[in-house]
Amino acid sequence: MSALKLFWFGFELVLLFFMSLFLYILFVYLQLSPPEVSEIEVGERVEVSKNHYTLGPNWLRKNEFGVWEMYIEGSAYERGLVYGKLAKELCQRQEEIFVGQINDFVPNEFFQEFLKIFIGYYNKDLHRHIPLENQQEIYGISKSFGDEFNYIGPKYIRHLNYHAAHDIGHALNDYSIVGCTSFALKGDRTSDGNLLVGRNFDFYLGDEFAEDKLLLFMKPDKGYGFVSYSWAGFTGVVSGMNEKGLGVTINASKSDLPTGSKTPISLLAREILQYSSSIKEAIAIAEKRETFVSETIMISSKIDGRSILIEKSPSKMDVYDPKGKNELVCSNHYQSDAFKNDKVNLDNIKGSDSKYRFDRVVELLAANDTITKDIVVSILRNQNASNDDTLGMGNPRAVNQLIAHHSTLMKPEELLFYVSTSDFQLGKFIAYDLNDVFQRNNFSVMDTIQADPFIYTSKYKGFKKFKKVKNRISRYLIFGEKINLTETEVSDFIQLNSESYVTYEMLARYYKMKGNQKKVDQYIDMALTKKVASPSMRVELINLKGN
Repeated sequence: MSALKLFWFGFELVLLFFMSLFLYILFVYLQLSPPEVSEIEVGERVEVSKNHYTLGPNWLRKNEFGVWEMYIEGSAYERGLVYGKLAKELCQRQEEIFVGQINDFVPNEFFQEFLKIFIGYYNKDLHRHIPLENQQEIYGISKSFGDEFNYIGPKYIRHLNYHAAHDIGHALNDYSIVGCTSFALKGDRTSDGNLLVGRNFDFYLGDEFAEDKLLLFMKPDKGYGFVSYSWAGFTGVVSGMNEKGLGVTINASKSDLPTGSKTPISLLAREILQYSSSIKEAIAIAEKRETFVSETIMISSKIDGRSILIEKSPSKMDVYDPKGKNELVCSNHYQSDAFKNDKVNLDNIKGSDSKYRFDRVVELLAANDTITKDIVVSILRNQNASNDDTLGMGNPRAVNQLIAHHSTLMKPEELLFYVSTSDFQLGKFIAYDLNDVFQRNNFSVMDTIQADPFIYTSKYKGFKKFKKVKNRISRYLIFGEKINLTETEVSDFIQLNSESYVTYEMLARYYKMKGNQKKVDQYIDMALTKKVASPSMRVELINLKGN
């Protein structure tokens, strides 16, 4: 593990730091012109009631489950303008969260200057790899951004680069900052024989970032209507399905490092979703785009009745097709012939938490003769290790790491799209029928899956308290913010999550900063009795001990 990784050790803080630093430097130094558009007037939104707005045939509303739903139609620039006007406050709030992170996590000026040169060169051609349609849509949305952050850079430049934030954080950190898990089943593995797809999107930018989830129903003037689940202002796709029953999800992987900016993976996923009805068409689109991070795109197709993995890196691409099998599992390592024996991929399998989650899903699937939607959700919510051994709460090797921005369940052949609501994947799942959405203009919730009872327990309430103390320790370690834990506070912290190695790791790092090596060794020894996230993390913990 590099010196940077040893220093910026907290998962959430590492992610926030690199994303924030990227945005700060890129906005200030990368000067791009907005795309050419024909200026049009789309009017102003009408407030129907609290949290419900319309603008022509388009609308935004917050449903009874706390999820924002939005319907947009028209041409690219028109869609962008309407999107921005309808979701103005939501877009501005998401930017405030980003900028707040920038203010918190940009380090000293020397480091800024060093990365300014690197990232300025790295991203100089970013706009050349984003289709004009996406640029026009993003430009339209950006017009509704607030003026208070213009000192960072022009609105369009800021918004354009939000769409590459996932890629840059991934590339700079050189490891899977998005530890997603997904799987697809069909035939004798499902209760009705139809395709069934589950996925966790473990993308964490803090609890605040995930509060306002946005379910976007889009009917563009070109291509297919689709639904996408993410956050306000974002037009890329991380989880979605179109009216032809083609589902798309993305999982970060690890392979050769990029040398320059290419197409952001979320915009490639968006292009596939908007313009593909089959696996063949999805592959053709993926082949023509260069990406600058290593990623796996799961494609699930109603027309083909199966799922495959498109595996891409900055230098090559391959397809993993589980021919003859009715089960497909994906975490954060590659499986296709072109990648499976690459040293970087083999090292990733050996040293990271990806294989743990992969094997756990296989184990959970094998425990059931046939899989129903309820079993899929129970797997997505599973926090245990093999044989149901405990991992504590929030362990990266768990399928459910308690960090997911969202989870989805898809039934492509029935055009049913389920999304989680609040509190990671613990809350209710709600379903939409895309036949009703795009053929009959009916956006009603068609089905629900009940919340995980764990969300109502004292144990989960304790985990929330644990996170607050953990974050205080992290800020002390990184920023020197004062904290002096009493023996009682240390004991309480342990009791809140006593089975997690992270508890003892945090205390060891805390005492390392305090200069108490005896306590460091004590808590590292305790951490090593628990199930550590990965072999590389075990080595890192051992290296914290005194000689």
